[in-house]
Amino acid sequence: MEDNRTARIRAADADREHVATAVQTAGSEGRLTLEEVEERLTHVYAARFTDELTALTTDLPRPAPDRPGFPLTRAALRRHPALRLHLAVVVAIAVLAIVRWAVLGAGFFWPAFPIFWLAVSLFVHARVRSFRERPGAAVPY
Repeated sequence: MEDNRTARIRAADADREHVATAVQTAGSEGRLTLEEVEERLTHVYAARFTDELTALTTDLPRPAPDRPGFPLTRAALRRHPALRLHLAVVVAIAVLAIVRWAVLGAGFFWPAFPIFWLAVSLFVHARVRSFRERPGAAVPY
């Protein structure tokens, strides 16, 4: 005898809490009435499988994903030695360019252009590193 049903995934307490928070947020935003919130929370805590949880939030808007903050922080520099090296190279080249500008006595501050592009490359490097670290959601709801 074949079973044509798909395998169902059991819901964990963390899954229920995530959906309960979404339902409570929808209620506080005025998307659901108090009775609807109470009814859905009852179903959330009674749910045994993740597809039951998904059904409780299908008519609610999904929250916007968190936008990453400024990518070049001290914590990021501590985690990634490549970023520290990149920062050291940017600073060394900037100092050399400024010293050369000062020694030659040029009126126009030309080191601003290479320093700008070196800084852009550093920020792009840090941003790419921060995107690689983001964990994905295990259960899609």
